Amino acid sequence: MNVSKTEAFDAKAFLAAIGEGRSAEDFAKDRVVFAQGDAAESIFYVQRGKIKIAIVSPRGKEAVLGIVGEGAFFGEGCLAGQPLRTSTASAMTDCSISRVSTAAMTRILLDEPSFSTLFIAHLLSRNIRIEEDLADQLFNSSEKRLARILLLLANFNNDIQPDVAIPKISQETLAEMVGTTRSRVSVFLNKFRKLGYIDYNERIHVYSSLVNVLLCE
Repeated sequence: MNVSKTEAFDAKAFLAAIGEGRSAEDFAKDRVVFAQGDAAESIFYVQRGKIKIAIVSPRGKEAVLGIVGEGAFFGEGCLAGQPLRTSTASAMTDCSISRVSTAAMTRILLDEPSFSTLFIAHLLSRNIRIEEDLADQLFNSSEKRLARILLLLANFNNDIQPDVAIPKISQETLAEMVGTTRSRVSVFLNKFRKLGYIDYNERIHVYSSLVNVLLCE
């Protein structure tokens, strides 16, 4: 897509369009976008849905590093010269993903200040999230960590609605994200439900009152 310098550059339209070094693809739930050990040749942008980023140890133990939602980039390590993927990205829900090659991404970052601003904002937000995750692991109980993860999955920072059904997620995956056992997650979920903070059958419905867990000393 050639953009005249007299026209306003639309970063989101650029990411959604197909062109040189750019493609778009739909991914069904559970489909792998890239796997740990794959060549790192592109960066990805979530147009719709949620992506799980996980890493597997040499002994086969999986750890969930995070969940990436709509409007976020992932796989950006290729821009820093990362030759191979150090994690696996898979679709938690049905997703629409834009792919931009490393070369195309480098060009647009140099040519379009507005796009650079969008990407820098993403990196800063990701850095803040990593710091918050670290503080959460160091200082908060497993119960509070689970509450925070549920609120993040429900996009609490983006004006959570009174009742939000988060993407279907197993207790095992929640346990990996929290850093505890599945049985402990089950105990906490039942407690949250009894207190009226969540409801769940096949999917967990998160209520804004769940934030009370984080406010408790």
